[in-house]
Amino acid sequence: MRTSALHNAGGWLARRAATTGERIAIVEAERSIGYATLEERSARCAAMLAAHGVARGDRVAIALANRTAFLETVFAAARLGAIALPINTRLAPPELREILDDAEPRVLLHEASLDDRIARACEGARRAPTRVAAGDATDAYEAALAAFPPRFEVVPVTPDDPMLLMYTSGTTGVPKGALLPHRKTLFNSLNAQLFFDLSGRDRVLTVVPLFHSFGLQILALPALYAGACVVLQRHFDASGLWRAVSEHAVTYFGGVPTMFGELLAALDARGGRADLASLRFAFTAGAAIPVELIHAFESRGVRLKQGFGQTETSILCCLDARDAIRKAGSVGKPVFHVELRIVARDSLDRPVPQWRDVDVGQTGEIVVRGPITMTGYWQRPAATAETLREDGWLRTGDLATRDTEGFVTLVGRARDLFISGGENVYPAQVEQTYQQHPDVAEIAVVGVADARWGEVGRAYVVPAAGVVLDVEALRAWGRERLASFKVPHSFVAVTSLPRTVTGKIQKHRIEAVDDTRR
Repeated sequence: MRTSALHNAGGWLARRAATTGERIAIVEAERSIGYATLEERSARCAAMLAAHGVARGDRVAIALANRTAFLETVFAAARLGAIALPINTRLAPPELREILDDAEPRVLLHEASLDDRIARACEGARRAPTRVAAGDATDAYEAALAAFPPRFEVVPVTPDDPMLLMYTSGTTGVPKGALLPHRKTLFNSLNAQLFFDLSGRDRVLTVVPLFHSFGLQILALPALYAGACVVLQRHFDASGLWRAVSEHAVTYFGGVPTMFGELLAALDARGGRADLASLRFAFTAGAAIPVELIHAFESRGVRLKQGFGQTETSILCCLDARDAIRKAGSVGKPVFHVELRIVARDSLDRPVPQWRDVDVGQTGEIVVRGPITMTGYWQRPAATAETLREDGWLRTGDLATRDTEGFVTLVGRARDLFISGGENVYPAQVEQTYQQHPDVAEIAVVGVADARWGEVGRAYVVPAAGVVLDVEALRAWGRERLASFKVPHSFVAVTSLPRTVTGKIQKHRIEAVDDTRR
């Protein structure tokens, strides 16, 4: 496949600067930046990265909040042919070190407030990256931009060349980096443009973290591709979000379902949407949203759209507000640039030509093909072969049905995970971490319903001989090794865990052996 600078998403800013350079590209707490300025700053960032030795194929880690520097670095790395590596800023030092050792980034840009955590993560790392801090009074990142002349060159790439490396923990508990090519960024943007009716007139509020595919690939990058304005917020505050919608004439925003209960209460507290005339709709993804919330926002004049996807693909299905009530519980129809099938699970171990699509109303696994899929998992050939099959088909691990109109409804997950506050939690990782605790003989973690977070973890623990579990000590121990959203909210002491005849834990039977709930 021929290389071309036109395939490189890092060149989007240059083309925008040449056509609509005066238009505002980003609004954040400190400033507003036009496209011409954003292009120059990204080119200076590229020069800084190159000075630190970053070249084609190198990784550039980004552990930043929602600030301009995050997006500038993504574009800067792309224009060098390098790979941007967004990192969840909530991860604990051992989790951060695991990613650093796996991806071996040459440079790590991080929030200055994370300096201690980042330093602990880099201790003993296989290849400690050059660190550049942003966000404090000295702001090494801003100083570097001022010191380097812009590097405007955009390296030619193929559509399949990698642009992003985004990590998601697998069912085995080991983090896997999904390698996302330039074509994926383009076609995600095209899908968003079609579904959101996105244009240069839009102002897109992004409070979902940019280190997630939702914030970066569905909200921010498509908006910049379209020449729209991205309004960045670093922390979620329901009242502050509505205030930003009013002050910045926001046309749409995205949020995970757990945000919308607070948003509804804050909307009522401000007396409705009288001063929110600019708002066209709100968008949610990451987990199912209660139909009652859809009704509630609709009755207050706020249109709510829904989506479903995963890091390896970004958005796969979308449900428009006009169908949300009529098709309550569905995640909608496939997006424009994807092929989607629902395949009988007992046929998935066969060659692709022998896969069998399920009938209407029957359950199968969603498999997809198209330009929005990853190219594989970073240095994980076995995991790649398991997920990416012949002819470009990708197994999602999500179970679903489809009705006569083509609407898809999720019915479960083939993979063991739950979603807490929009964050994927893989019980295997939590279990492996706690299995190292001397007071824990065995442990099984499940997701349980929670009014605020949607789901939270509950750990069923068989204590070591003679041990009485200290729940607070277990929580504190977990917070040292895991992101806070992964630490179980409750611990239940049990005498044993139910198993199959082959020794596998039967999580669906665990409640029956609940001895004492803590």
